Amino acid sequence: MSVYSQDPKTGLSIKTFLPRTLFGRSLMILITPVLLIQIVTSYIFFDRHWSKMTTRLAYAAAGEIAAITRMTEEQGADDPAALQEFYGYMARNLDLQADYAPGKTLGEEQKIGRADPWSSEVAQTLRAELQEKLRQPFLLDIDFDEKWIHVAVQLEEGVLNVTFPGRRLFSSSGYIFLLWMFGISLILLIVAILFMRNQIRPIRKLAIAAERFGKGRDVIAFRPSGAREVRQASQAFLDMHTRIRRQIDQRTAMLAGVSHDLRTPLTRLKLQLEMLGDSPDVDAMKTDIQAMERMIEGYIEFVRGEGDEAPRYTDMNALLEDVVAAARRQGVEVQMQAGEAMNIMVRPLAMERCLSNLVGNAGKYARHVWLSAAMDEKKLSITIDDDGPGIPEDHFEDVFRPFYRVDSSRNTATGGVGLGMPIAREVVHSHGGKIWLEKSERGGLRVRITIPL
Repeated sequence: MSVYSQDPKTGLSIKTFLPRTLFGRSLMILITPVLLIQIVTSYIFFDRHWSKMTTRLAYAAAGEIAAITRMTEEQGADDPAALQEFYGYMARNLDLQADYAPGKTLGEEQKIGRADPWSSEVAQTLRAELQEKLRQPFLLDIDFDEKWIHVAVQLEEGVLNVTFPGRRLFSSSGYIFLLWMFGISLILLIVAILFMRNQIRPIRKLAIAAERFGKGRDVIAFRPSGAREVRQASQAFLDMHTRIRRQIDQRTAMLAGVSHDLRTPLTRLKLQLEMLGDSPDVDAMKTDIQAMERMIEGYIEFVRGEGDEAPRYTDMNALLEDVVAAARRQGVEVQMQAGEAMNIMVRPLAMERCLSNLVGNAGKYARHVWLSAAMDEKKLSITIDDDGPGIPEDHFEDVFRPFYRVDSSRNTATGGVGLGMPIAREVVHSHGGKIWLEKSERGGLRVRITIPL
């Protein structure tokens, strides 16, 4: 069984020339065949029609010059008046200016002025027709700038000079055809572009709505529109949005209700234990109740992960300073380094809870914690380093699972139910961001967070 593989260099080079947007690619798909058709049509037209028309016009002009030459040879010396009348007739009706110079001879080589490729083809065709019709020496002088053509024919007793305008050898139908073809194509392309923009607009709205939802923001005033397939995708997105919100609300309500129901019997047990007095058994039971209360608080904290807090523009410098101040009050040695004017759209309470969990968690197992933040045009980056024992790399992903603890590297006596990291990931993901772990250069663990702007 053979497997198709694409040369990465070829694929990269092709992608380099492809537009990045759907509108650009659709426009390229529309324009490319139109241009190819225009090029092929123009080539066929000029290769066949233009050559035939040029040959016919040159044939007619050469025939008229040959007729003037014969008339001049026959009546040039016998009847000059009749010859001049004939020249006048040719000038009035065929736009040919003829003049006979007795006793003259041709003294120059033929010369052709500046010409484009089409004009050169006209000159070659006219020269060939004149050679066939006249069968005697002649000079061809073409001035394409002034658009005049001069032919001097050597006769037995003098030189016949014939001048006529260059338009007699050029067909205007070719220029009219090109102008009409490109004009119609341009109009059709403009209409197609306007229509295409209207078709792509619903897709852009869907992308914006999906991006807002991915960043944990409200999807405001989004309605399915556009073609049937786009409306189906938009409706599927709205249905997914509704299902996810409903599941989150149900999970939050259920766990909050369970936690609330557990608090009542725990409170009753605490009161009963207080009435029993002090004894080793009572102290052990009080310790168990405190552990259960911490677990319940962890559950409540976990289900509050996304919550109903509305995003708003927040000064991240001030938020980070609050996190550091709270950690220092808990005895954690934290050093902070942040950029300037970091204002982004976040849920400030949720983000503060996330960072407090991470800094506090690092402070439990390390002597020093370093918090740094920086922002560029696309994202906010936050890094938390510590000099603690760290955790094995094969547990980097496991610690984000609810209720998971790395007992070999984390002391269970410090408390916690394994929800700090899941809560942090929940908050980061609700902002459309990413969170992952690395080995720190400080010797412990590094937590990296990116939040898109």
